[in-house]
Amino acid sequence: MSKTVDYFFVPHSPWAYLGHERLVAMAKAQGALIEPKPFDLAKVFSVSGGLPLAKRAPQRQAYRLQELARWSAFLKLPLNAQPKFFPIPPEAASKLIIAARTSLGADAALELAGATMRALWAEEKNISEQETLARIATACGFDGPMLVKSSETAGVQEQYERNTDEAMAANVFGVPWYVVDGEAFWGQDRLDFVERALARAAP
Repeated sequence: MSKTVDYFFVPHSPWAYLGHERLVAMAKAQGALIEPKPFDLAKVFSVSGGLPLAKRAPQRQAYRLQELARWSAFLKLPLNAQPKFFPIPPEAASKLIIAARTSLGADAALELAGATMRALWAEEKNISEQETLARIATACGFDGPMLVKSSETAGVQEQYERNTDEAMAANVFGVPWYVVDGEAFWGQDRLDFVERALARAAP
C-alpha cells in the first residue's frame, strides 16, 4: 500500500508556493502519493481563530515579509512578496485544481497547482480570472477552457466543500498543512519532518 500525504493548501498562499515543488519531489523520492485538497481557508479561520493578512497586527505583517524574503533567497525561488494581484479571491483557482484532480488525476492537479501559485507569486498574473487560469492550464498541456468549464460545476463545488470539512475535521488552522499517517505538520518549514514521517511509514 502506497504512503499518502494529505495536502491541504490554498493557491494564494506564498508558503504553499515555497514548499510545493519540494513536497512533490520528496513524495516522488519516497514513493508516496499526494492527495491535493484545496479548501476554503476563510471558513477554517472562522472556526480556528485565524485572521486574514489585512487584519493581522503590523508587527506580524512586517515579519512575514522578512521571512518570505529569507525563504525565497534560501530556496532560490523567485517570489514577489507583495505581488500586483494580492490579496485575491482564491476560489476560482482552487476549483480549477479540483477539476484537474477529478478528471486528470492527482499528478495533473499538483502540476497545475504549482503553475498557478507560480503565476501569482513570481509572474504577476491574476489567478482570480478565468481567462488567466485557462491560459495557465493550457501552458501545462491541458485543455484549459475545458477545465475552467468543469471547475464551475456543482460536483467541483461539492468537493471544495468536502475538502473544507475535512480540513476542519483534521484541525487544520493554516497552510500549507500536511498529514502523514494521521500526523499533522503545519508549514513548508516542516517538510523535513514530513520526509521523516514518510520514511517511517515505508512498507
